Amino acid sequence: MKKLLLGFWVVISFFGWVLRGEAVVDSIVAVVNQEVIMLSDVEQAVAASGEEILGRDRFEKKEQVRLVRQKVLNLLIEEKLIDTEIKKVGIKLSPKELDGAIEDIRRRNGLTQEELERYLEREGMTLDVFRKQLEKRMLRTKLIQRSVKVDATPSEKELREFYQKNMHRYRTVEFYRPAHILFRVPKGATPDEAREIRKKCLKVLERIRSGQNFGEMAILYSEDPSAKDRGELGSFKKGELLPVIEREALRLNVGEVGEIVRTEHGFHIVKLLDRKEGGAPPFEEVMAKVEMDHYEYQMEKAFKQFMSSLREKSAIDVRL
Repeated sequence: MKKLLLGFWVVISFFGWVLRGEAVVDSIVAVVNQEVIMLSDVEQAVAASGEEILGRDRFEKKEQVRLVRQKVLNLLIEEKLIDTEIKKVGIKLSPKELDGAIEDIRRRNGLTQEELERYLEREGMTLDVFRKQLEKRMLRTKLIQRSVKVDATPSEKELREFYQKNMHRYRTVEFYRPAHILFRVPKGATPDEAREIRKKCLKVLERIRSGQNFGEMAILYSEDPSAKDRGELGSFKKGELLPVIEREALRLNVGEVGEIVRTEHGFHIVKLLDRKEGGAPPFEEVMAKVEMDHYEYQMEKAFKQFMSSLREKSAIDVRL
C-alpha cells in the first residue's frame, strides 16, 4: 500500500482498538460544557495513539496506563473545547470543500475511489465514517487558523537568536549505525493478523526493556537477514535508510532502544548503536528552515494560549 498523507493517517489512526490486558467497565470520565467523555472513548484513543505500556511489573504497568489515560483524556477534552467553539463561532464546511479534500487525498496517494474504499474497509471503516471524521478535523483546522495568529515576518535578529538557542536542530549527521528486529507482516494480512504480530513484537520489546540482550533477541526473533548479524544494519548517511526507521533511530541516544515502528515490511524494534555528528551549518545556509521552525514554535505557543483561554471560560469536570 502506498504511503498515505499524514492528515489521512491521523484520521485513520484515531479509530483504534480497546486496550487489552484488563476488563473495563464503561463510565463517564469527564464532562466538558455538558458534553460527556466516556472511559471507552479514552481506551479507544489510547490504543490508537500507539503508546506502549512497558512496565516491569503489573504495578508499574498500571501506573503507566493511568498516566497515558490522563494524557489522552486531556487531548479529548481539548477536542471537545474546540468543537464547542466551532459551533459558537459558526464555522461551516461546504460539501464541495469536503469532496475536494477527499479527492486531494486520493490524487496525492495515487488511489482510485475503489482502492480508497478497500483500504478503509481493511481498517474497519466505511467511507461515510471517514468523511465525518475528516469533516471534524477540517473544521478544527479552520478554527485554529482563524483564532491562532503569530507574526509571520520575524526580524533577522529574532531568527538568529532562535538559531543559537536551537543549534542542535541543524547539526548534520555524518553517519549513524542502527540495528533492528523485524516481525514481518505478510501482504494481504488482515488487521487482526497484524495486531497479533504486533503483540509478539511488543513481548520481545518488553524483554529487551527488562534487560535481555538486543542482539540475542534479534538472532532469535528477527525475520530479516540482518538477524545473523545481531540485527546490525551497517552505517548510513541521512536519507539512505527507510524514513520511518531513520527517524526512529535518529531521535534516540546511542545505546537506546526505541518504540515499535511500522513499515511496509512489518513491525520493527530499532536500536541506535552509534552516530557521528558534524557541525552546525552557517545561519545563512539554513535560514529558510530556521524561519519555518521559528514559525512552528510560535504557533505551538499561541495554540497553547488559545486552549488555555478556552479552558478558562468552560465548565470542565474531570472524573478519571
